Amino acid sequence: MTSPVSGPVSETPAADPAAPVVEIRGVTIDFPGVRALDGVDFRLLPGEIHALMGENGAGKSTLIKALTGVYDIDAGEISVAGAPRRFTSPRHAQDSGISTVYQEVNLCTNLTVAENILLGREPRKLGRIDYRAMNRRAAELLGDLDLSIDPRSMLGSHPIALQQLVAIARATAVSAQVLILDEPTSSLDADEVSELFRVMRRLRDGGTAILFVTHFLDQVYAVSDRITVLRNGRRVAEHRTCELDRVRLVAEMLGHELDLLEEIAETATDHRAERDTVVSARDLGRLPRVHPTDIDVRRGEVVGLAGLLGSGRTELARLLFGADRATSGRIMVDGKPTGMRSPRAAIANRFAFSSEDRKAEGIIGDLTVRDNLVLALQAKRGFARPLPAKAKADLVDRYIRALDIRPPNPDTLVKNLSGGNQQKVLLARWLITEPQLFILDEPTRGIDVGAKTQIQKLITDLAADGMGVVFISAELDEVARISDRIAVLRDGHCIAQVGSDCTVSELTALIAGGAR
Repeated sequence: MTSPVSGPVSETPAADPAAPVVEIRGVTIDFPGVRALDGVDFRLLPGEIHALMGENGAGKSTLIKALTGVYDIDAGEISVAGAPRRFTSPRHAQDSGISTVYQEVNLCTNLTVAENILLGREPRKLGRIDYRAMNRRAAELLGDLDLSIDPRSMLGSHPIALQQLVAIARATAVSAQVLILDEPTSSLDADEVSELFRVMRRLRDGGTAILFVTHFLDQVYAVSDRITVLRNGRRVAEHRTCELDRVRLVAEMLGHELDLLEEIAETATDHRAERDTVVSARDLGRLPRVHPTDIDVRRGEVVGLAGLLGSGRTELARLLFGADRATSGRIMVDGKPTGMRSPRAAIANRFAFSSEDRKAEGIIGDLTVRDNLVLALQAKRGFARPLPAKAKADLVDRYIRALDIRPPNPDTLVKNLSGGNQQKVLLARWLITEPQLFILDEPTRGIDVGAKTQIQKLITDLAADGMGVVFISAELDEVARISDRIAVLRDGHCIAQVGSDCTVSELTALIAGGAR
């Protein structure tokens, strides 16, 4: 494996024939006590998809906000089409041809598709909105992207993927030279991602410059033409995608943390001795989503659940935790039959469950890190028995340090943390309860590579210390890397259980309906 990159690298590809549509030179942005961007250079060429890569805290969001007028810059220069610009607001940036589509679609679901696309720019006739002209113009914009969406339909009637495509159509309605896509694929399935990429390529081929931000390496290599890497507020390198291998990209993003990937593989092979069974499920199911399934989890074992979206992975995990009521089967804990009829019963049996939707079912954003960390333990004790202040302080301090939660301030509101640090808070919340079984549903989704690596290492360490772990991830290489055994699900059926020697290619074949 390539050794980690120890310091900033300045690599500029050979000169391109096209002049940059956007160029940033020496941009610096300071916040109280923090230099968010430190002399960053960046260029975006017309007719390219340019991926911006880096960990949370690397400066990606700050760079985007500088480009879109949310933040003023303290030093440096931003040029658009060769002319220096100083944006004072997102509207100012949009008027200069820079539009942004965010991860959370910021449209009005109670309005029609056409009304969303042309909101604020509606064609008028005799002082009133000309709905016929508006629907016709929206249909033209959707047609330019080869999208067959009825402009008269309500936006809220469409799935998130189509809503994002409508947001892109809205961006093109202002003749954007630059389209910034900030984590647009985090909530999409594979088919929806493919459709988004088709639209991106169509815009690129028409001359639009696209800045693409994502945590998914596969997607970067599937769609981008060029990559810029940021780390700790500085530009590390710029590459043509076809000239950069993945190991080097990860090395540049992580720096000194890359060796954790090797440690994970080593740790995962060190604890595979036969141990007692924590939980044993027989004929566990909830029709029609999960058909009767047998599954065991031993102490010190990571059992991965692999399959496509809708295969039954999450539904099986929720049955094990009692979050959903099973329609068949039984569960035994430590060899004894147990009525796992609710999460309270699961917690009493020292089970923990981290949901895939950390915003809706995990963090409480308006509470502090301290309050979020002790929530599960306090619920287990009962709110009539509050934790003593000193015990609470000691636990919070211990787990902030153990999981490297940043910033290490227990009074910070959780909603102000990065996605990776929010996930660490959730893991710490459950670890404080000292579980014997930890069910983790997509614990690394939507977080940067550095935090993802730390969480993978934590999971293998927990198993090495004797905890049973059920691990779900859409990334098969992640499942294969850290699992001792893998249950493969398809259409609600557990079609195979394989060992740690199963490769990603073999897992893919099983999921697709073939044989190992």
